[in-house]
Amino acid sequence: MTAQSEAKTTHSPADRGGPFLSSIMQIEPQWIDYNGHLNMAYYNVMFDRAIDELWLVLGIGPDYKKSHGNSTFTAECHVRYLREIHLGDPVRVAIHLLAADEKRLHLFEELRHATEGWLSATSETMTLHIDMDQRKTAPFPSDVRATIDAVARAHASVPRPEGIGSAIAMPARR
Repeated sequence: MTAQSEAKTTHSPADRGGPFLSSIMQIEPQWIDYNGHLNMAYYNVMFDRAIDELWLVLGIGPDYKKSHGNSTFTAECHVRYLREIHLGDPVRVAIHLLAADEKRLHLFEELRHATEGWLSATSETMTLHIDMDQRKTAPFPSDVRATIDAVARAHASVPRPEGIGSAIAMPARR
């Protein structure tokens, strides 16, 4: 089963009341760098693949682009690398929809070892809804917005993960 077909059968985050859970992903050998662990760029690949699965649930995937002429662009992303991932480690991403308005989605993703559960990395993302003809932000259609709002309400009842709003800074000197 492909990630996209599996995502179509994955629970709706609004129905479950928890974060969206991606399909289990495997680390590809070419993603391992000379340090013997997952290269930083491929964390973003896995976060992006998981978001693509969520987009299918929200109704804003590739078919949406074809039918509505709209898509999404990432405006900002902050990744924290917390524990190394190695070849052979199965991983899964939990996605929390923190907030939404007529043109934006604020997401927080947690990449975890799929069988052991430990946290490897997080990513906080601001995504924009784009009219692809004008290449400018545009409001979500009302039916899509209703789905997004239902998911945001469901996710609001879940404890917020640690690390939201983190900023890069040097440790305070003692």
